[in-house]
Amino acid sequence: MGRKRIKRDYVYAVGRRRTSIARVRLYKGKKENTVNGELIGKYFPGDVMRAFWEKPFKIADLVGKYYVTIKVVGGGKRGQLNAAVHGIARALSFSDTLKFRGLMKSAGLLTRDARKRQRRMVGSGGKSRRKKQSPKR
Repeated sequence: MGRKRIKRDYVYAVGRRRTSIARVRLYKGKKENTVNGELIGKYFPGDVMRAFWEKPFKIADLVGKYYVTIKVVGGGKRGQLNAAVHGIARALSFSDTLKFRGLMKSAGLLTRDARKRQRRMVGSGGKSRRKKQSPKR
């Protein structure tokens, strides 16, 4: 017996950055964009953050045609914002691969930023790159 496919009215994608994970649902229509149940403008305040999360929509010329609901966990606000933008770009590219994938790829929005915090090394003086202090005499 085959598995039933459920028809959804949204496109789902996951975006990541450092320790942040954003689960993005992209819907057609005009509604408010939300992050963790809060308006996106309130969750990510300021013009710089606003310009950054609107970037995928502006590149694809879709401002006001789609809206997103995002659940984001882990990390700080900047990492969460980067994860959310990565998820939005992936969702747009999944919605219409031929149309949007090239645009998102050329803007660098589909590339997952793999940089992570460097672990603390055993024998170092408490930090990841710091060397132990040598004896003075």
